[in-house]
Amino acid sequence: MKQVVPTQATLSKMPFRALLVLCIFTVAVSGLVSAQNPPHRGRKYNPPPPTAKITVTVVKATNGKPVENAAVVFHPIKNGKDEGGLELKSNEEGKVSIDVIPIGDTVRLQIIAGGFQTFGDDYQITTDSKDIVVKLKKPDRQYSIYEAHDDSKEQGGAQSSSDRPTQPSQKPSSDTSKPPQSN
Repeated sequence: MKQVVPTQATLSKMPFRALLVLCIFTVAVSGLVSAQNPPHRGRKYNPPPPTAKITVTVVKATNGKPVENAAVVFHPIKNGKDEGGLELKSNEEGKVSIDVIPIGDTVRLQIIAGGFQTFGDDYQITTDSKDIVVKLKKPDRQYSIYEAHDDSKEQGGAQSSSDRPTQPSQKPSSDTSKPPQSN
């Protein structure tokens, strides 16, 4: 048999090639291992909850025409706590839309417009869309518990007639504005 004797040039190239192949193999294996086990940094990602699109239409109670430039304030309420407020202005059609309130929350809606009574009410958001129509009334005279009122007519807008406190049936017999006279 014939014996092959490597030359000096062949010997110097062989370890370099082996070292190069070993490095490439090591990098490939470490890349695969690190891809399987990503590092755990920070908090776990929680996707945001699904939100509802709320459309509010502000109209005049007298004729149903839209109220432009009314301030519509949304207060999301979570677990009985107000989470802040977001104010938008109504457009020429009296409409405002928002889509950041999570489904299942309650939203406190407040509407302020010049020349109208301020409106406020709470709404439970249970579906992915909610349309609310608000009819603003003209200002009424101030309500006083010291005057006689017709219980069939709703006064003020804040309380319904069934929620109003009962009226005193008669005035107190003594006048407290004058000091008692001594004899």
